[in-house]
Amino acid sequence: MAKTSHRALRLLSLLGSDRRWPLRELATRLGASERTIRRDIETLRQLDYPIITVHGPDGGYQLGDGHTLPPLLFDHDQALAVAVALQTAPSTMFGLGDDTARALATLQQVMPTALRASMESLRLTRLQNYWEFPSPPIDPAALTVVGSAVRHRHLLVIETLRPDGTRPEPGDPDFLPARRVEPYHLVVWAGRWYLVAYDLTDDQWRVHRVDRLHPRPTTQPFTARELPSEDLAHFVMRTYDRGDTPAAWQCTGTAKLNLPTHVVARWAPGGSVVEHLDSDHCRLTLGAWSWAGVAGILATFDTELTDLHPPELVQACRLLAHRWATITDTGENPDSPA
Repeated sequence: MAKTSHRALRLLSLLGSDRRWPLRELATRLGASERTIRRDIETLRQLDYPIITVHGPDGGYQLGDGHTLPPLLFDHDQALAVAVALQTAPSTMFGLGDDTARALATLQQVMPTALRASMESLRLTRLQNYWEFPSPPIDPAALTVVGSAVRHRHLLVIETLRPDGTRPEPGDPDFLPARRVEPYHLVVWAGRWYLVAYDLTDDQWRVHRVDRLHPRPTTQPFTARELPSEDLAHFVMRTYDRGDTPAAWQCTGTAKLNLPTHVVARWAPGGSVVEHLDSDHCRLTLGAWSWAGVAGILATFDTELTDLHPPELVQACRLLAHRWATITDTGENPDSPA
């Protein structure tokens, strides 16, 4: 009986993952025969879980609307996933570190003994990499407003904040009038939250940094239009005008690159800023722990560099060029595997 109940709970967990499961795949995942899985499905139906049978080549089983799953329905792998996710969550919202720690402690208290032991075995320390440039933490209330507008397809009124999160007053150089946008999708990239939206002020698609928005909700619905790309994450990565500001580094420099803006925006490291000059050129502002580091990153774009600033960056480029020019052949076959 215990084995049957455990299998039924795992079955319910799979069906609750918002996808359609072929009978054969369910049997494989649960290590039981297809006949046994059919019997378990009927048992769950008798307990008022609305399990739908979809016929045809793409058919299978899925959980219908209006269901209520038992609380904390986790299997072993899900428990480990929750423990890892909560301990490695980036601190991109106010108070998220404290909230995730409390959430993990609460879950562990009500977990079955075996699952609690698995979660407690994954105590870890998350260290920020030097190349991680998270944005200033976002107010959860603002993120909720944006997320709700995306979900319900309601117009959003936004004001743009300064990089430090303050609101510029009318007359300030940084002041922009409030804009009405159609919010479509949230993308998290390089430690930053971005909103893909259609701007009704100038009738074009834009990418906004959520931490630099003061959003105001509306109840006015809008009709979804054709998206600018099938892959909105890629759209965000190749969009240069997305509200980014240079990260704080010991050394920060700029250079004009003989490459289109969208190419550089896609591959520039987080914490850099790309400025559009013309269809074939852009300006990249970026930083590193040394001037040689800035020069080395610029070299990865494999293109002509002009108009470099400051002079320390120019000197670092010349120094690296000299070092690379004096590299001698080691005598090894360059075609041999490393």
